[in-house]
Amino acid sequence: MTEHAHGTFEVTMTPQPSDDGIGRFDLAKRWHGDLDATSAGLMLSGGDPAGGRAGYVALEVVDGTLHGRVGTFAFQQLGVMRGDEQELRYDVVPGSGTGELAGIEGTLSLTIEDDGTHRFDLGYSLT
Repeated sequence: MTEHAHGTFEVTMTPQPSDDGIGRFDLAKRWHGDLDATSAGLMLSGGDPAGGRAGYVALEVVDGTLHGRVGTFAFQQLGVMRGDEQELRYDVVPGSGTGELAGIEGTLSLTIEDDGTHRFDLGYSLT
């Protein structure tokens, strides 16, 4: 059975040194709503983001409470920008859940509002 968690998050991205054409960023997020958590991770990017043509991959570990269940799990992300087209895939890493979140699987949908608010819908199941 799939459950849904909704809420918002704030993200801080800190650039790291790079001299090989691959952008590196440390990620830190604060999640609010049905997921009350913090997360930290790493993003790698390439292409021309200023020109609207780029891509990134990221992994982050989430630590907190999801609908009252305490534990950790990881997200993996894949994003691609092609001018006005954007694709984003945001999945729970299979086998990454711990504590009461062991066995979690799911996919997150993200909406970024005009004011910059990040809203999420996490469809997940626990096996």
